[in-house]
Amino acid sequence: MRRSRFGRCLRRALLLLIPILYAGSIPWYRDPDSEVSLWLGLPDWVAAAMLCYLAVAILNALAWLLTDVSDGAEDEARRR
Repeated sequence: MRRSRFGRCLRRALLLLIPILYAGSIPWYRDPDSEVSLWLGLPDWVAAAMLCYLAVAILNALAWLLTDVSDGAEDEARRR
């Protein structure tokens, strides 16, 4: 089954967001001398990184749902 143009564009957008989230998980925005605050029971930079990784996993799963994967039956039918 072929996906629509919207589905292909959405998949590409999801895949482009993944490296942005990975970059956002790096705590480069923190001042080294700043006080550590707890968020969700973790240092704020750890919690932000974990939330980014969770978002990456969700976006990756959604992108795979939008991916056409052939089971080989069509290729086998063409060979006959």
